[in-house]
Amino acid sequence: MTRYLIERVYAEAEEEAMLDIGHRSKQAAEQLPDVTWEHSHVVSDESGIKSYCIYEAPNHEMLHEHATRVGGHTIKRIYEIAGDVTPADFPD
Repeated sequence: MTRYLIERVYAEAEEEAMLDIGHRSKQAAEQLPDVTWEHSHVVSDESGIKSYCIYEAPNHEMLHEHATRVGGHTIKRIYEIAGDVTPADFPD
């Protein structure tokens, strides 16, 4: 199945609200068996809170369905992951 990186933007979410969004995201993924939430990186800058989330799904439409069920954010962009690299991939 294809893996995606989703860039999300949150409207002035507080830490407590982010916990609730995380719970809703997990529940939504459980309701959509073809969607798997791997992990997320939550960041903040002068524009607010963002997350970069890794999901496995059959297509973009399923990711948008998941996002609709979660609510509380806007998808800025979805990237299809072509592959992963780590420092271990480049031996001395």
